[in-house]
Amino acid sequence: MSSSNSVTVQILDKEYSIICPPGERGNLISAARYLDSKMREIRSSGKVIGADRIAVMAALNITHDLLHKQDAPVLSSDGTTREQVRDLLERVDQALLPDTDSNKR
Repeated sequence: MSSSNSVTVQILDKEYSIICPPGERGNLISAARYLDSKMREIRSSGKVIGADRIAVMAALNITHDLLHKQDAPVLSSDGTTREQVRDLLERVDQALLPDTDSNKR
């Protein structure tokens, strides 16, 4: 994929370049803004320290909200919603990996 498919998002004052299909740019930006707001909310509570822990808590909170927002459809036989949650969690993990590596230097 070319760099024209790259979207730069800012989460908790750090920039992440993520490659995505052009048709998904808006969704990715919205997801990043939502994640950023959840992470800021958790950080401002003062109960969780460290970007990795804040990210995990935000992911858990978002997943919990998603799974409990709809009752029966989440448990549908096709597992679409669960796959979407899994994909989102994988994206969060991938976005955090470069950040973790740069802190070790």
